[in-house]
Amino acid sequence: MRFGWVSAVAAAMMLAACGGSGSDNASGDDDARVAEAAAFMARNADADGVVTLESGLQYKVLTAAPDGAPSPDGNDLVRVHYEGSLIDGTVFDSSFERGSPYVTTPEQVVPGWTEALQRMKVGDEWLLYVPPELGYGARRAGEIPPHSVLVFRLQLLDMAAAPGGGGSGRG
Repeated sequence: MRFGWVSAVAAAMMLAACGGSGSDNASGDDDARVAEAAAFMARNADADGVVTLESGLQYKVLTAAPDGAPSPDGNDLVRVHYEGSLIDGTVFDSSFERGSPYVTTPEQVVPGWTEALQRMKVGDEWLLYVPPELGYGARRAGEIPPHSVLVFRLQLLDMAAAPGGGGSGRG
């Protein structure tokens, strides 16, 4: 496997954490958003093929990686394609649309991605349902309202193991 993309994106690592733009003080909608998120996650837990982890993260495997494929740990570089949307279908970001995969480490993204990426194997494509507490929580992040469930189609395209890393399942 070639990792030429690693050196080309090392500087982009500084931008990998998806930051918010402060908190939303319009708390009148907060209770409704919290209730809507909880209701969605509860309904979705019963959907066909959806797995709910102890943290509350839910995922559905769309494409399974080949047997023996490696799995990243928290500080490995990963190259992914993704599309992020809200539960109403509003797409807020898409590397597919840009035509350019995203490179980061599992430690530099929202906690829901961190958990999922360390469970995924190169070649997996999952649908993630990230509850607010594993996403941006009570913060507004660009177009993403506070207390939002985030839905991601996430493909783990490649990884480069960090020196000294101890990721499990490295194939």
